Amino acid sequence: MNKNAFTLIEILAVIMVIAIIVGIAIPRFSGVQDEALMTKAKVELRTIQSALESYYMHQTPSAYPPTSDTIISDYLMRQVPQIASQILFDPFKSDQSEYNYILSDNGRYYVIFSAGPNGEESISGIDDEGAIAGSLTDDIYLTNGPGSDTQ
Repeated sequence: MNKNAFTLIEILAVIMVIAIIVGIAIPRFSGVQDEALMTKAKVELRTIQSALESYYMHQTPSAYPPTSDTIISDYLMRQVPQIASQILFDPFKSDQSEYNYILSDNGRYYVIFSAGPNGEESISGIDDEGAIAGSLTDDIYLTNGPGSDTQ
C-alpha cells in the first residue's frame, strides 16, 4: 500500500471545502457587480445632465430637448458644436437602450433615469412643479427639479 496516496474520502472532503468557498464567493461577487453598475449609472447620468444643461444654454430661446427615448443620439450628438460624442447605454437594461429622459409639460424640469438593478422603469414622468411621478424605490435618477439629487 502506498502511504503517499490520497484516499477517496480525503479527495471528497477537499472538493466539498472548495464547493463551500465558491458558494460563498459567487453571491458576494454579484453584489459587487451591482454596486459597480450603480456607480457607473450615477456617473453617466451626471454626464448626461451636463450635456442637457449645455444644450439648454446653446438654444435660442433657451429650451431643453423634448422627451425622447434616444435623447443622446437624437439631440445631444447632433448639436453644433457637438455636446455628446458617444451614446451612453443604461447598464441595467438587457436591450442596450439609452437612459430614460422625460421633460415636464412646461419644459422647465426634466428627469433622466436608469431602470436600476431590477431592470424595470418605475418613474413615469415629471410634473410642472418638478415632482417626479411614479415609484422612486429602485430607479437611479437625476433631475433639475426642486430638491434634486441622485438616488
